Amino acid sequence: MTEEATFSGAKIALLCEGQLLTYVRDNKPDIPWPGQWDLPGGEREGEETPLQCALRETHEEFGLTIPPAAIVWEREYSSLTDINTVTWFYVAQLPAGAFDNVVFGDEGERWEVMPVEQYLALEDAMDHLQIRLREYLEEVA
Repeated sequence: MTEEATFSGAKIALLCEGQLLTYVRDNKPDIPWPGQWDLPGGEREGEETPLQCALRETHEEFGLTIPPAAIVWEREYSSLTDINTVTWFYVAQLPAGAFDNVVFGDEGERWEVMPVEQYLALEDAMDHLQIRLREYLEEVA
């Protein structure tokens, strides 16, 4: 993809001491991947950058403000829902206690902090996000 490619959204894996912040998507037939385990993020609003999108969505969905300096990895991917756009995937490493202040928003059925390995083994998680997280882990290993 080119730097000029239009992006449609962004996701972010929030890691803290080997744990990952996750949630179960609403089980509505009119949304992609209903009822599956997901990571923070969502669709672009206005002219925001991919990182602004990921950080805004994290704040809206979990009440967390993530400093841009916490981002340790980023990658652009082709969108799975709109072939004319791209999406971004970020990984942030957070300090101990970072998940203590979660305030779950109004999207999703429930949230959970789980070991990274547990998320990667889930059969009902969004497989493309599992693949992206594995790519990050392989690069930093």
